[in-house]
Amino acid sequence: MNIAGLQKTSLLDFPGKLCCTVFTDGCNLRCPFCHNSSLVLTPGAAPWMPEQEIFAFLEKRKGLLDGVCITGGEPLIQNGIEEFMIKIKKLGFLIKLDTNGTYPERLIELVDRGVIDYVAMDIKNSLEHYGMTAGIENFDTTAVEKSVAFLLKGKVSYEFRTTVVREYHTTQDFISIGRWIKGANHYFLQGYEDSEDVINHDLHAWDKGKMEEFRAILKDYTTNVELRGIV
Repeated sequence: MNIAGLQKTSLLDFPGKLCCTVFTDGCNLRCPFCHNSSLVLTPGAAPWMPEQEIFAFLEKRKGLLDGVCITGGEPLIQNGIEEFMIKIKKLGFLIKLDTNGTYPERLIELVDRGVIDYVAMDIKNSLEHYGMTAGIENFDTTAVEKSVAFLLKGKVSYEFRTTVVREYHTTQDFISIGRWIKGANHYFLQGYEDSEDVINHDLHAWDKGKMEEFRAILKDYTTNVELRGIV
């Protein structure tokens, strides 16, 4: 496991739970709006945290934290991710996984083994514009389609989420996304925010009014659509 950092307390990363957040290093996508570019573009640039340090921390937080959010980067590229999760579960913590959905077989295996309690999967864009938004030319969407189809079966609690960027997302995109994930229980639209660690600084957020328009479109397809981080 290549662990790039630890946020010791979060009320936001695991819905309804007090958690800590573990950041894994490296990703197979190059989303221009990614706000963890140091984990994506220069993996290994900073020293990795030993797993023992994570587990020593968790031992002290038994009874205080509800769970652990594992994010990245993309956690499912990590060798040893299953063993890492199993150790966390044995300590009595719930696990939330943040994923881009490009490793469906690994996702399915971990869910079937009962080591994941909640999945947050990114929906980068409509299928026709996925590669542009993921930063990968001629991107094959087969894997993400398989992950979406699996989560829609409801074998694990989940949410879909999209970081909405003015340069990449249109009304037609959200109609297409709605049709794709029709029947989803939870879908969150997140406002784009610039930061020092974003990959492309020439991007912009849609205003709240436009975000509400997108939300209204999606309500025809999904059970619960919410705006996240929109003031």
